[in-house]
Amino acid sequence: MKHPYLRLHTGVLLAGATGLFGRLVSVAELPLVFFRVLFSAIVFALIMGMQKKLHRMPLRHLLMIGGCGALLSIHWVFYYGSIKAANVSIGAVCIALVGFFTAIIEPFFTHKRISWKELFLSLIAVSGIVLIFGLDARYRLGIALGFVSSLVYTFFSLCSKKVQAETKHKSSTMLLYEFFGGVVILAPLTPLYGLVFPDVQIMPTSRDFLLLFLFASAFTISPFLLELQALRSISAFTVNLSYNLEPLYTILLAMLIFGEQSELNVSFWAGVFLIVLSVVLQTLRTVRHKV
Repeated sequence: MKHPYLRLHTGVLLAGATGLFGRLVSVAELPLVFFRVLFSAIVFALIMGMQKKLHRMPLRHLLMIGGCGALLSIHWVFYYGSIKAANVSIGAVCIALVGFFTAIIEPFFTHKRISWKELFLSLIAVSGIVLIFGLDARYRLGIALGFVSSLVYTFFSLCSKKVQAETKHKSSTMLLYEFFGGVVILAPLTPLYGLVFPDVQIMPTSRDFLLLFLFASAFTISPFLLELQALRSISAFTVNLSYNLEPLYTILLAMLIFGEQSELNVSFWAGVFLIVLSVVLQTLRTVRHKV
């Protein structure tokens, strides 16, 4: 793929497809994420090793990046928990809450005032979530897990940005050690999870192992590498805006593959409309600010 925009949107599409594995892989959400980060760490380490991009780093940096990776893995656990408790579309729309949480929490990290415009626009997305949550009891557990997932991801995003600014490590190095951080935090929790919830499936089947390897290589590492390639000729601003399409891609793929439109009612689509409206308005505001 020579065209940078084709690389970018292929990466966004692959990232959007990650939610599908919450239904395709039969193991519970915590072991699913453990095997995802384990396989991703191994494959990515091999890729970076062949490119001679593996470098030693101070223990302090390793612990800081690993801590960010622990947050990322916890976010994924709740995200796939949301999908398994409800459906792929519910897990995807809950990601819209990240903007709301960021508008509230980021000022405490940056020591700046709360942007009331950002908060107002984010509240439109929250209204969409509330509409779905309030009118359809089937999705309440899934939305509650998605709520926590978005909150944890907000902390991950802010902490990762701060750690990268302080340590000056490249994004690829950050991601690799974030994967290893996830492995370290989830390795002891996975067997414990099986003891606490003996009815859930912990060990993958042979089919699951194939799906998890595909998940780690093609749908976890590939989007990141495509994003880095696109950034060589496309601005970071354009890349970040394009990733606003990720939840929409996830919902469309879930409809095409799992036929989830039959599970979704009017309240869901009304809520999705408010969420998309929030994203569009925030995008327009950002574009005007950049211009």
